[in-house]
Amino acid sequence: MDGFLGDAQFEFRRHKELAEKAMGSLGDEEFFKKPAEAVNSIALVVKHLAGNLSSRWADFLTSDGEKPGRNRDGEFTLTDADSREELMAAWERGWETLLETLLNLNGEDLAKSVTIRGEKFTAMQAILRGLTHATYHVGQIMYVARLLRPDRPWLTMPPTGSKAWKGEYRKGGPASRS
Repeated sequence: MDGFLGDAQFEFRRHKELAEKAMGSLGDEEFFKKPAEAVNSIALVVKHLAGNLSSRWADFLTSDGEKPGRNRDGEFTLTDADSREELMAAWERGWETLLETLLNLNGEDLAKSVTIRGEKFTAMQAILRGLTHATYHVGQIMYVARLLRPDRPWLTMPPTGSKAWKGEYRKGGPASRS
């Protein structure tokens, strides 16, 4: 898959991997911990993003992205059924729905009209909207994980790592870092 669709799929996968690495360094207590009253736990962000991805990307070209059965408000409340395993299974289903949809699109589909909450977008606009939404929440997951475990290794370039990276880059080192 070349071009825009391939790039979008690459970026979605890259951010999914970053979130999973951040979550992988946390125990269950940290996964469910709210760092402050007005801050969502990682578990809630996972639940919300899983619901969003499942709704937006199922029948992407043929139905409104806000499915009638979605309970968005409920995505911000944990229940007894919301174990880490169940939340991560929902996370996987949401990402699978997204990635399978992108895999089945072609360049001609990008100009087609799709609807989200009754508002019309081109498929390309909806993909960009979905990418910015997912990366926003991945950033939240990474930030909360950093708050809870400040000692864990950096998943992106550390704040003081630019000089070392520039030297590595000039020597032919890793070409893509955040």
